Amino acid sequence: VLLAAAVCTKAGKAIVSRQFVEMTRTRIEGLLAAFPKLMNTGKQHTFVETESVRYVYQPMEKLYMVLITTKNSNILEDLETLRLFSRVIPEYCRALEENEISEHCFDLIFAFDEIVALGYRENVNLAQIRTFTEMESHEEKVFRAVRETQEREAKAEMRRKAKELQQARRDAERHGKKAPGFGGFGSSAVSGGVTAMITETIIETEKPKVAPAPARPSGPSKALKLGAKGKEVDNFVDKLKSEGENIMTSVGKRSAEAAKVLTPPVNMESVHMKIEEKISLTCGRDGGLQNMELHGMIMLHISDEKFARIRLHVENEDKRGVQLQVKP
Repeated sequence: VLLAAAVCTKAGKAIVSRQFVEMTRTRIEGLLAAFPKLMNTGKQHTFVETESVRYVYQPMEKLYMVLITTKNSNILEDLETLRLFSRVIPEYCRALEENEISEHCFDLIFAFDEIVALGYRENVNLAQIRTFTEMESHEEKVFRAVRETQEREAKAEMRRKAKELQQARRDAERHGKKAPGFGGFGSSAVSGGVTAMITETIIETEKPKVAPAPARPSGPSKALKLGAKGKEVDNFVDKLKSEGENIMTSVGKRSAEAAKVLTPPVNMESVHMKIEEKISLTCGRDGGLQNMELHGMIMLHISDEKFARIRLHVENEDKRGVQLQVKP
């Protein structure tokens, strides 16, 4: 069983220690203080045994990574665990110094807990330890995304309500009535004032800034005048006409005349029939026809009750089977 994992100085002072069984602080400090005195410099072993415990250690610059185990634990497994412990420490600490390890002590303790549980080694590697200590959860990400969406929707609803309140207040002022209060408690005037303050702050931020119009100089200017070009064109047209050329008038002047010509007054009788035909086709660039549809529509309007029962004869000389749909 692994009793404790600790990082201590060469003098035996504990910087970080994680106990995996019930041990008092004085007991662990006493064991770590006795550890440097038990080491023999001549030997190349990385473990020291006493009557009760075994120390398995690895030097790291000015510090030691020490595992305190029972004497009947598997030494090979303890050495493998020690190697994993010593690889975890540089993951969280930039330098193997006392201050750096003290600063990241809780990160190291959480990582130690992933390696050993209740004194026994867990089957984990360095990448799994990193993943476990980061504690990234897909469910947590989904929950956060849902909560952010709800917050955005609540803000948008708040802005909409504020605009409605301000609009109601403006309408009330326009009609000369008292502004309605929207509060549950207190007077309507106070609640109306509070909502007005809220809506003004929200809507003022949304107003676009209008640039002031530049002042027009009052003196004479040599800038181009808009009417000058039209006069020149008219003079040019008059010259061409005097030479005997037939000149069409401009499109802008003809558009109103064309509209008058295209829309003649319709003579509406008691029985009025209107026929429309629409053709839509798709053809290729070389002239090949790809698709063509021809829609014809006959609309009948009867304004006199005498002609309510009439018969309409349609000479349909179609030989290709055109569909004819009649409204009931």
